[in-house]
Amino acid sequence: MCYAYILKCADSTLYGGWTDNLERRLAAHNSGKGSKYTRARLPVELAYFEEFETKQEAQRREFAIKKLTREKKLALIEGKTPNT
Repeated sequence: MCYAYILKCADSTLYGGWTDNLERRLAAHNSGKGSKYTRARLPVELAYFEEFETKQEAQRREFAIKKLTREKKLALIEGKTPNT
């Protein structure tokens, strides 16, 4: 199983990514080894995720999520919009 996810950073910014292990990836982000972006914005918390069968599907969804506006990402997190 693979996942596309959104993290909420300590400064309230949002970060999108993909992984095949959510727990391990969240731990990596919070230890400062997940990404350069989140390293400066710790701690982070998992705000949203979607499951996919393949890595390619998760990567495509990550790319689509990263293109969304902040408002659309927040609506997605709150469950107010269909998966766009």
